[in-house]
Amino acid sequence: MRSDKREARKLTNDATIRCRAKTAAAPIVLREDHGPVAMLVLNRPEARNSLSQEMIDTLTAEIALVRDDKNVRALIIAANGPGFCAGHDMKQMTARRADADKGRAFFDHMFKSCAKMMMSIVHLPKPVIAAVGGTASAAGAQLVASCDLAVASREAYFATPGVNIGLFCSTPMVALSRNVSNKHAMEMLLTGDLIPAQRAYEIGLVNRVVDAETERHEALELANKITSKSAHTLKIGKEAFYRQRELDLESAYRYTAEVMTENMLARDAEEGISAFVEKRTPKWEDR
Repeated sequence: MRSDKREARKLTNDATIRCRAKTAAAPIVLREDHGPVAMLVLNRPEARNSLSQEMIDTLTAEIALVRDDKNVRALIIAANGPGFCAGHDMKQMTARRADADKGRAFFDHMFKSCAKMMMSIVHLPKPVIAAVGGTASAAGAQLVASCDLAVASREAYFATPGVNIGLFCSTPMVALSRNVSNKHAMEMLLTGDLIPAQRAYEIGLVNRVVDAETERHEALELANKITSKSAHTLKIGKEAFYRQRELDLESAYRYTAEVMTENMLARDAEEGISAFVEKRTPKWEDR
């Protein structure tokens, strides 16, 4: 009898060790390469891919690798499981209230590092597409809004629900308010309501709504279309887009006129215009 109990305990312990090892071995962000397109997949499905500090740090590092990879011309951000991203990891945040400063230092570091990660998407000199298959809420909606483009499944939902728990979605508001109109942004922020993918499309938060479980394929098709262009031209255009919209009208025209002059002197602009005139396919050199 004792032998049976010892064996049962051993089997239980072995199973626990295997489970822990499997969990420890599973990367929280996966990378897939599809020719010139990299896909980063959030891989905390059991936590609805919430942005723990570890997830934020890993995403930041992976985006930097994509930035420096000359073989990658576009990036897709997707997620495993039923939720695209549930925002910040509330369990982790709540646990840090036990710190001597009630979590202030941790919260400050986390929100600032999250903002840095979002900005790394904007500053990435390559197009970034969100492929949203599930719910994107709070900082998850911020992640979608921070991407240059977004393709959403018909089953996807979006929300900035912080107001429901006494924590206004102030940092998600930055990206959201730069994607949709003031009235639509304020409605999402003040009510915290979930909106379906079709409504997100109508207000400009996503570009396309597609059949369930096809969002990655559709995002890849879109990325491949974009990567057929000159990478040098895309880099110039993305940077100019985000810089000019923060300027007043006159300054924006002055700045973009300078950008276009420099762009005209690039080798790919010369080649592209010549190919257009000669009715042939351009041969890009990405310079």
